Amino acid sequence: MTTPFSPPLYMQRYQFVIDYVQTYRPRKVIDFGCAECRLLKKLKFHRNGIQLLVGIDINSVVLLKKMHTLAPLVSDYLQPSDGPFTIELYQGSVTEREPCTRGFDLVTCVELIEHLELEKVESFSEVVFGYMAPGAVIVSTPNAEFNPLLPGLRGFRDYDHKFEWTRDEFQTWAHRVCREYGYSVQFTGVGEALGHWRDVGFCTQIGVFQRNFDGINWSMSNAECLEPSVYRLLYKVVYPSLCDNNIYQKTLVNEVLYEAQHLKQEWLSRLNMDSNNNAHFYGPPFMEALQHGDACEWQPVYQQDRSICVPLTRVWFSPKVRALCGSVQRLREELLEEERVRMSADGTVLNLPADDEVEEEKEEEEEEVVKTVSAVSNSVEEDWDRELGGYEGV
Repeated sequence: MTTPFSPPLYMQRYQFVIDYVQTYRPRKVIDFGCAECRLLKKLKFHRNGIQLLVGIDINSVVLLKKMHTLAPLVSDYLQPSDGPFTIELYQGSVTEREPCTRGFDLVTCVELIEHLELEKVESFSEVVFGYMAPGAVIVSTPNAEFNPLLPGLRGFRDYDHKFEWTRDEFQTWAHRVCREYGYSVQFTGVGEALGHWRDVGFCTQIGVFQRNFDGINWSMSNAECLEPSVYRLLYKVVYPSLCDNNIYQKTLVNEVLYEAQHLKQEWLSRLNMDSNNNAHFYGPPFMEALQHGDACEWQPVYQQDRSICVPLTRVWFSPKVRALCGSVQRLREELLEEERVRMSADGTVLNLPADDEVEEEKEEEEEEVVKTVSAVSNSVEEDWDRELGGYEGV
């Protein structure tokens, strides 16, 4: 049995959350009922400033089976993020109070509430909106009024649904939550009916709750970092980032060596193109120097004995190097103690070997890196999960 929506409805729900994250850029996000971690996998590619991404589900078997799909890829190590990023998975129930869930910017409950017994909905509301009190909550649930339009559907959309609300029932619950816990709500949805059926509303109805901050502000800076006391931590992974000094140092050195090698190759190419150039000195055209600032400070690449000498100021003009290191002085200080970098005694010049054999080895290494990066780029292109069977994805 296939869904009448394209893209499938579960993809549209995930995209709704991704769009919200892109717009409001929350730093700490919890996804309740994360199950097979589909939404978490999307958000790790579209994190947009997320620093802590937490998935919580009562089914530990599924979490243990899927948790390794959230591990960093090779590309995450080749290109570390600027800010910290951690993923955590917990076994726990949305109706239980867990201190470490307080202080979050966004909580998502995508197709979760209808799996609770009706008498548990009040506990859900009190825990999420009253105890956790996040900055925002996204709740999606089936719209029962849409069910007659789904071909072949009898009863609820999934065997585990305990209820399915009409729009009026969902909005009545949402407004009560807002009154009791200090939130405002906007209603929307995904999966719109066509033609004269539009009056039944969206197939999936969504409530976006925003906390009315009245002096209580659970920001990331002042929230306590607590160990779980009720939930069970199943998985935690810290992604490589430039906040880690070791990773920062490796990334900086790699960028410096890449840029220096590029400048060396450029100098050798121009030298070969013009046999009238001095074999031991080359200065760039005056206009080229002007494009980068004061021509008087534009130092040339040159050869001394068996070394190609690349001025540190030339390397610093690389946008990536400048982004990593705000000044030439700081760049010099970072490189002076680095074993992989050969510098002059005064720290103003990088010395690269001019030997052809060494050069050939370097080129082969660069080609391998390019192949690796290309392979990684091709493999990390996001692909949406295949559509769920029946109406489970609706």
